[in-house]
Amino acid sequence: MNRFGKGLLVAALVGVVGMAFRVSWNALRDVATATGADETAAFLYPFVVDGLMALALVATLVLTGDARRFALRVLAAYTLASLVLNYVHGLVPQLHDEVVDWGRLADWDPANWALVLLATSLPVGSIYFGSDLVAKVLHHRPIETPTVTPNKDESAETYVNRSTADLGVSAPAPITPAPVPAELEAAPAVSLVKSTDRAPVGAVAAESTRPRQATGRVPEVARSSRPNRTADQLLTEARKATAKWSDRELTAEGIRRAVHTSPAKARVLRDTLRAEREQAAGPGEAAA
Repeated sequence: MNRFGKGLLVAALVGVVGMAFRVSWNALRDVATATGADETAAFLYPFVVDGLMALALVATLVLTGDARRFALRVLAAYTLASLVLNYVHGLVPQLHDEVVDWGRLADWDPANWALVLLATSLPVGSIYFGSDLVAKVLHHRPIETPTVTPNKDESAETYVNRSTADLGVSAPAPITPAPVPAELEAAPAVSLVKSTDRAPVGAVAAESTRPRQATGRVPEVARSSRPNRTADQLLTEARKATAKWSDRELTAEGIRRAVHTSPAKARVLRDTLRAEREQAAGPGEAAA
């Protein structure tokens, strides 16, 4: 709805409320006079009741949440009170006289007391509820709709590559990968994770579709500083290291640690040294 339509709607509402106020004027003024109000008080009494109704209506349009529900309750309560007083004014003929004086609002005493209590309590309620509604309206902060502003750090490429679903454009057809040749599929898969290493949870070993090639010579720095020893050199070192060992101490693991060689060569050295000791001991000691 444009601004002109809203203005027309508000003008129509003001007209209807004004005419309703004029119709209810006589009834509320006569009821106030019957409850003992003087001429000035009776003249202002309709503003107390119907005026607070108008204030509660405006507060209902402005407030939100619990404050709006409170304004609706006030509007409903004063609307019901005005309806009751207008109804009583239509039932009591004495209130229709040109010169209205103090009188009864009902022939039955309990009903008369209740109506007098209702009519006299409305001004006090207007002071309390009216000030509360005005305070709520003055302290009310409208809820602002957050506006999404682009981050300054975002590049223009981010907006260009925005999802096509957000832009209302149909997404392109999915790209299907090209078929893998049969010779590549038959190649064995090479795992990059060592068998002794524990792969992390959720990790997947990468697969290679082509054989791994040599990357070149090992640099001199990465090579071991110990020179390669021959079998005779290893045997000589093992003899010196195990000269004072007993037969129980002559094991492959001990020899490997002593001469720093591989387990296979250590076993060969162990067998050779044991054979030499048996030959040196002689046939008699060997039999014993």
